[in-house]
Amino acid sequence: MRVDINLATHPYEDVRRFWLRWGAPLGLLSIITLVLLYSAILGIISARKDRQLIRESQAQIAARDQEKAKAEAELSLPQNRTTRDRSNFLNDAFQRKSFSWTRVFEDLEQVMPPGLHVVSIKPETTDSNQLQIKLEVAGESRERAEQLVKKMESSQRFHETHIDAESAQQMAGSTDTVIFNITANYVPEVEGAKSQGGM
Repeated sequence: MRVDINLATHPYEDVRRFWLRWGAPLGLLSIITLVLLYSAILGIISARKDRQLIRESQAQIAARDQEKAKAEAELSLPQNRTTRDRSNFLNDAFQRKSFSWTRVFEDLEQVMPPGLHVVSIKPETTDSNQLQIKLEVAGESRERAEQLVKKMESSQRFHETHIDAESAQQMAGSTDTVIFNITANYVPEVEGAKSQGGM
């Protein structure tokens, strides 16, 4: 049996040469596609788990908020106001007693830039029961105060640090020309954590 092939209508194709040239890139492209597809599927599964965890966390937060609102409503009753006021007073007293001046000065010494010094410190307790300190520092330039704020924010002891006010003032017998009022939330180091860190 004789088969006639007209090369004008059926051009000759070298399949082997095609696969030698493009086989490896096509195989690599297929592998990359499979890896990307696998990553996408893993991402979808992970996103579903994350959404589930977020929903559970939001439900827990809502439940805690309801408990807190219920407790606050109960404490606000006329017959419980004395207990609430006494509790607030005792909590405030305990927090003030736990405040260590030595520890605060040690923590400030580590972040205080040269050319700046503390004029006064005033500890306070915020409405959210957070320990807050109000600093009055003196120096020769605002750059030093901004440097102090950055160092305090990068430390583990001070948070939400900001300059409240500044005033130009020449102090007698000193080169200080500017006074800054700085507020920061203070997180004292727990004694147990300190002793464990030193072991």
